[in-house]
Amino acid sequence: MVLGATGAIGQGAVRAAIASGWRVVAVGGNRGELATLRALHPDADLVIRAATITTDTDAERLAALLRRDDRPIAGVIDAMHAGPGRGRLIDQPTDVLRETLEADLLPHLSAARHLIPLLAEAKRGGSYVLIGGPGSEASWLNYGCRSVAAAALRMLANVLHDEAQSLDVRVQMLLVETPMRGEPCAARQCPQWPSGDAIGEQALRLIDREGAAKPARPVVHFARPAVHDVGGVESTAVGTTTKQPVFPDVRTFLKTLLSDDRNEVFPDDTP
Repeated sequence: MVLGATGAIGQGAVRAAIASGWRVVAVGGNRGELATLRALHPDADLVIRAATITTDTDAERLAALLRRDDRPIAGVIDAMHAGPGRGRLIDQPTDVLRETLEADLLPHLSAARHLIPLLAEAKRGGSYVLIGGPGSEASWLNYGCRSVAAAALRMLANVLHDEAQSLDVRVQMLLVETPMRGEPCAARQCPQWPSGDAIGEQALRLIDREGAAKPARPVVHFARPAVHDVGGVESTAVGTTTKQPVFPDVRTFLKTLLSDDRNEVFPDDTP
């Protein structure tokens, strides 16, 4: 199942799952966009469900609907999109941060609270993958609210990872440390930033439990060529042999935008 299925990452995950022969339940809040998504895959085993998750009640209603379908869910990709969160924290009233957390953090918790038990009921060792973005490890300049929400979402993934083990459900975050191509808030975009399809494909690999013989870590970095078991963080490759730089923080990454040769700064994300 893909939450936020009509967004760029969600559509990428849907395409990857269909290409792998999975049955897919696509969940989104816009019926018109869901119908368009369904029309793009006329021969696929694709079920669309119109639902917007903002509260526990919304998530409980979706879980009840899925139970009535009586077709067990093997995995969930939470690709619900975050808002722009632009601006400095010090310049904005506290209500702005409160509203950001309500919009960009709590819906993920509501979804997890009801869908992780649903995965556990299937007794198939289900997987639950959240998509994380820039700002979770170091602040993203001029995106204060978004950085705080991203850091909170990362910690949420860590907590859920621990708590869901007793239910035999593996919870992980796929952390994308650069903006995504096509993201509205990224004014100066680079062709080497990951696409929604590349992120969706990597998320599906986690659902498929690629590398299951190794201990699962709560946070998996997107598009790094090596595996580092440091501080509960795992990094995964996406099929490229290009040596890829690792930026220690978002501030360093943003400074590289002024580089004379951006092709040397940003890796090719082609899977």
